[in-house]
Amino acid sequence: MKRRFLGLLLMCISLSIVSAQYRLTGKVLDENGYGLPGAYIKLNDDDLRTISNSEGNYEIGNIKSGEYIVSVAYMGFQTLEKPISIYSDLKLNLLLQSKLIMTDEVLVTAIRAEKNTPLAYTNLSKSELQKNNLGQDLPILLSLTPSVVVSSDAGAGVGYTGIRIRGTDASRINITLNGIPLNDAESHGVWWVNMPDIVSSVENIQIQRGVGTSSNGSGAFGASINMQSDGLEPQSYGEVSTSLGSFNTKKVTLKAGSGLLQNHWAFDGRFSNISSDGYVDRASSDLVSTYFSGGYYAANTIVKAVYFAGHEKTYQAWYGVPKVRLEDDQEGMLRYKDDWLWSSKSERVNQIKYDELIASNSRTYNYYTYDNETDNYWQDNAQLLFSQKINTNLHFNAALHYTHGQGYYESLKLDGLLEDFGLNQLIVNGQPVDMADLVLQKWLNNDFYGFTSSIKYNINKLDVILGGGWNKYDGHHYGYIIPSAYSNTLFTENYEWYRGTGKKTDLNAYLKVNYQLGDHIHFFTDLQYRKIEHDLSGIDDDLRNISQNHKFEFFNPKAGLFFDVTAQQKLFASVGIASREPNRSNYTDANPSAPAPVWEKLVDYEMGYQFNGSIFQVAVNGFYMDYKDQLVLTGQINDVGSAVMTNVPQSYRAGVELIGAVKLTSKLTLQGNATFSKNKIKSFVEYVDNWDTWESDATKLGDTDLSFSPSLTGSASLTYHLNKNIDLGYFTNYVGRQFIDNTSNHNNQLDAYWLNNFKADFTFMPKWTKKVKASLLVNNIFGEVYESNGWVYSYNRGGMRYTMDGYFPQAGRNFLVGLTLLF
Repeated sequence: MKRRFLGLLLMCISLSIVSAQYRLTGKVLDENGYGLPGAYIKLNDDDLRTISNSEGNYEIGNIKSGEYIVSVAYMGFQTLEKPISIYSDLKLNLLLQSKLIMTDEVLVTAIRAEKNTPLAYTNLSKSELQKNNLGQDLPILLSLTPSVVVSSDAGAGVGYTGIRIRGTDASRINITLNGIPLNDAESHGVWWVNMPDIVSSVENIQIQRGVGTSSNGSGAFGASINMQSDGLEPQSYGEVSTSLGSFNTKKVTLKAGSGLLQNHWAFDGRFSNISSDGYVDRASSDLVSTYFSGGYYAANTIVKAVYFAGHEKTYQAWYGVPKVRLEDDQEGMLRYKDDWLWSSKSERVNQIKYDELIASNSRTYNYYTYDNETDNYWQDNAQLLFSQKINTNLHFNAALHYTHGQGYYESLKLDGLLEDFGLNQLIVNGQPVDMADLVLQKWLNNDFYGFTSSIKYNINKLDVILGGGWNKYDGHHYGYIIPSAYSNTLFTENYEWYRGTGKKTDLNAYLKVNYQLGDHIHFFTDLQYRKIEHDLSGIDDDLRNISQNHKFEFFNPKAGLFFDVTAQQKLFASVGIASREPNRSNYTDANPSAPAPVWEKLVDYEMGYQFNGSIFQVAVNGFYMDYKDQLVLTGQINDVGSAVMTNVPQSYRAGVELIGAVKLTSKLTLQGNATFSKNKIKSFVEYVDNWDTWESDATKLGDTDLSFSPSLTGSASLTYHLNKNIDLGYFTNYVGRQFIDNTSNHNNQLDAYWLNNFKADFTFMPKWTKKVKASLLVNNIFGEVYESNGWVYSYNRGGMRYTMDGYFPQAGRNFLVGLTLLF
C-alpha cells in the first residue's frame, strides 16, 4: 500500500514537472538602451506572442519547459531571432539593431521639439492614443493632457468637438499632419468632423504649449498640435475594430497593411464609419473616412504618398440651450417670445420657437427642428512626401500637398424677409408677398495646395534646420434658396442670393539652430519670416460688399537655453514671438464705420524644470503670454447687427503647469497634471445694445477675465496592469469656472466640473489570430451635470439688463464597448 501511494505521489510530481509553466519577461531595447514600444515578440510557431508596452516591457506566460526561438520585430530595426532555454521563469532583455532603412520619423523632425529644445510639450505615442479610441473625436482623446479643455456640441464627443489649450481655441492652434497645415487658411479653424477617425491613422502626436517651434501654416498663437501619420509596419497585418455604446454610437474600422515588400515597398489602408444620435436632441452624426498610404523605403530615401478623405453629415446643434430652459425659468422663456429674440420681424416664428422651448427637455433641447438641418461636407487630402539622407550630416525633406473641400449646410428660415435675400416683393395669386418660409443652403467650395521643404545639417555640437513653405488657398462662398415644399410657389429652381471669394497666399521661411555651448548647455534659436496676402471679393450672406485686400509681413524670432543639470534634472528658459493676421470673419463682420481689425502679436516667456527618475518623474512649466491687440468679443456689433471682434490693446495669460508620474508598484502607475493660471484683459470696455436708444452703452470694467480660460484645470490617471491580459484605468478631469464672455460677469459663466471615467481592457492571444482586445469605457461615472461651452448676447431695455444665450450640456453617465481583432 505504501509503495502504491509512493508511486502515485511520484507520478503526480512527475506530471506536475512535465506540465509546469513558466514566464518570459523583459524589455525590448534599442542600441542606446531606450525601450521600444509596440515591438512584436513571439516564440517558435507564433502560438506564444505579445507586444511590448509603452516602456518597451513585455511578458509571455503559460510557457511549457523546453527549447525555443524568440523572435522580435520592430519597425526600422533588424528582426532578432535568438535560441533560449526555458526551465524556470526567465527575464531576458532583447537588444535590437537599427536596420539600414530610414523610418517615417524623419518626415516631421523639422517642426518637432527635441529632447533639448527649451519648450513645454507633450508627446503621445500610437499605443497611448489607441487606448481610448472607441469612436470619439481626437480632442476628447487629448483631454487628459496638460492645460487642455474640450467640448462637444452634441454632448457625447462625436460630431462637432472643440479643443482649447491654455484657453486658446483651435483657430489659434497650429495643427499639422506630416508638417502639412490642416488649419483652414481663411477661418484658421480645424474641424475634426471633416477627418473622422484620423487618430486610427496617426503614429504619434506632439502638443507644444505656447508659441512653440516654427511650422508651416498660420502661426501658433498659443499652442501647436503636430501629428505624424502611420509609419512603416515591417510585417503584414489586418485589423478589424468595432465599438458601440450610449446614444446609439457605433464605430467600425478596417485596416490592412502589406508590411515591407521586397525590402523597400509598403502599403497601408483604412476605412472607418462612425455614427451617433448624440446626447442632444437630433444631434446625429454620420461620418465616413478613408486613408491610404504607399511608400518606398531605402537606406537613404523615403518617397511616400498619403491620401485621406472624410464625408460628414451632421445635424446642427450649434445653438445650445438657453439658461432659462436649463433652469426651467418660465418667466425667462416667455421673455424670449415677448422680446422677439428669435425673430425681430415675425410674431409667428417667436410663438413657434417658444412652444418648442417649453415642450423640450431642459438639457437636451435643440433649437433646430427642420428635418434636414444638416451640415454636409466632403474633404479630400493628398500628400507626397520625400526624404533624402544626403550624407551622415545632411538631410533633406520636401512635400507637396493638395486639399479639396466642398459642402453646404442646409437650414429652414421661417418667415424670411425677401429683401434680406436681395428680392423685391413678389405677387402670388394677386397678393403681395414679402415674407416666406425658405430653405437655404450655404456652400463652400475650396482648394488648398502648396509645398514645404527643409534641410537639416548636424555636425558635432551643432544642429541647423532651414525650412519653409508656400501655400495657396482659393475659396468660393455662395448661397442658394432652394425649391421646397415650403416655397414651391415662389421658387422652382435654385436662387443664388450671394457669392464671394477668398484667395490667400502664405509664404514662410524659418531657420532653427541648436548649439551645445558646453557639456551641459544648449542654445536654441528659431527665426521665422511669413508673408501673407489675402484678397476678398464679392457679396457676403448679409448682402454687404466685402471686397478688400490685405498684406502682412511678420518676423517671429524665438530663443532659449536648455540646461542638462544632471542626467536626471533639466532646466530651460525661452522667449518667443508670434504674429497672427485677422481671419475672414474678422474682416467680413467688421463695422465699416469703425477702424479695421489689425494683426495680433504675442510675446511668450517660458521656463521649466524636469526630473526624470526611475520611480517618479516631475515637470514644472511657468509661462507668461503677453498679447498686444488681441481680437476678442466686446459686445460691439456691425451695421447689420452681427457681433464683431475688436482689438484690445493689452491682455495676458500667466500660469504654472505641474506634471508628474509615479510608479507606485510594478503594476500600479499614477500620472497627473494641474495648471494654475491668470488670464486677463487690461482695461476692458464692454458694449451693450440699448434697445431704448438703439445705441450701445459703453462701460469701463477695468481688468477682466479672458473668456473660456479657467484658472485651474487638472487631470489624473491611475492605471493597474493586473496581468498580461487585463489592464484597468481610472481617469479624472477637473475644469474650473469659465466665463463665456470677457466681462467677468458671474451670470455668464460655466460652472466648474469634475469628470471621472473608468476603462478596462482585456487582451488575449488566441492561436487563430495575433491579438484580440475587448474594451469597456464608462464616461462620467458619477453623472456630473455640467456644460462645457456657451455664448451670450446682452441688451439693455427699460433700465434693465437681459441676456440671450446658449449653453452646451454634456452627457451624464455613458459607455462604449469595443472589440479589436489583429491579424
